[in-house]
Amino acid sequence: MITIGRSLSFPTTEARPSRFSSTRHRRVPFRTYHSFSITPSSVKLSSPSPSPSPSPPSASSSTSSSSIMLMATGPTLSLRVMNSLLSLMHAFVFFLLAPFLFAIVSVKSSKEPGGKSKDKDVIRRRAMAIRRIKSVYDEEGIDGDDGLLSVRDYSLFVTDRGDTLFTQSWSPTTSFTKGLVVLLHGLNEHSSRYNRFAKQLNAKGFKVYGMDWIGHGGSDSLHGYVPSLDYAVSDVKAYLKQVLDENPSLPCFCFGHSTGAAIILKAVLDPKIKKLVKGIAITSPAVHVQPSHPIVMMIAPILSLVAPMYQLSEGDRIGMPVSRDPNELIIKYSDPLVFTGAMRVRTGYEILRITSCLQQNLSRISIPFLILHGTSDTITDPEASKKLYESSPSTDKSIKLYPGYLHDLLFEPERDDIAKEIINWLTCRL
Repeated sequence: MITIGRSLSFPTTEARPSRFSSTRHRRVPFRTYHSFSITPSSVKLSSPSPSPSPSPPSASSSTSSSSIMLMATGPTLSLRVMNSLLSLMHAFVFFLLAPFLFAIVSVKSSKEPGGKSKDKDVIRRRAMAIRRIKSVYDEEGIDGDDGLLSVRDYSLFVTDRGDTLFTQSWSPTTSFTKGLVVLLHGLNEHSSRYNRFAKQLNAKGFKVYGMDWIGHGGSDSLHGYVPSLDYAVSDVKAYLKQVLDENPSLPCFCFGHSTGAAIILKAVLDPKIKKLVKGIAITSPAVHVQPSHPIVMMIAPILSLVAPMYQLSEGDRIGMPVSRDPNELIIKYSDPLVFTGAMRVRTGYEILRITSCLQQNLSRISIPFLILHGTSDTITDPEASKKLYESSPSTDKSIKLYPGYLHDLLFEPERDDIAKEIINWLTCRL
């Protein structure tokens, strides 16, 4: 029997006194208990004795099998019924939102690259990324920009999914290679932005590998669109293994900024990856992101499925103050390989997902790590970095907060001091 509520019934063929009748009757709850079973060939209805009724039952009611009654016999709903009702409510909400959301997609699709045009966009961005590397080469393939020497090269990394990712490397020219650093950029940027930092690492004996993760720089997918950050996590794991296969005897570290730091943190939760990495240095990690409104958490899963590429105006971060150096802001936001449009729905939802995962697993991050964060960062939360430091059981952990610094620490006026802090930490663990 399915319980709906108290004293609730659907009409049957039993006679009941009309409420318009002139004859007065004592009000008695009208309860009749019916049960039914369904077989492949028929519907069988059985009817136990009814409750007292103000009027005698009619003759026709005793044999009626054409009406099936659903009655209330208790004050609570079963869990199964509750789940069914919740499913119906979700379906109803989706039904109401679907026309609006599909209208958004159809309008937005005319403005976004897709299909062949998307492929052309990837080809254009990849060619630009390659040109930037070749443009700084001398005849021997050495990058001598900024007075720092480095052998710089690029390669294309094909994932298990068949996506092609742009990767590059920086090798020391004047010192013996002591260790490896796999570098992961932040949201909407690309690995070439860290060219100066990579060459500073080269000067101290580290060979650096950088990867443009999915939807960024010279890699596949629509610019600024991340179908899943789990893709990025699995790609980093596979890329790490490839780097170590090429350099089997060298210690390997990881560096990540912002969302790139979150990707690395999730990757090292895997015990197999943790064994491969000696330590991680992260700046402004995206450990916790608070949506602009609580309702975002409720509608984000639906929106990310129905309109994943839609761009929310609330997510538009063009010109966000990520550095106190005005020149660095101009360089970043005028770079065509940096995505400066409004955040796409799926990308935003993926960031919420990965930060939620990290919040639940802070106590499992036991790898040696260094965290650097500016206290005036408006993109990621320095308090979340402190929570990571306090929650982690690692016996080798360090955190340094910089009063007044913003999000892009390696592009702040004190960038060389930040780089030196990271390099010193890495060198001590060789």
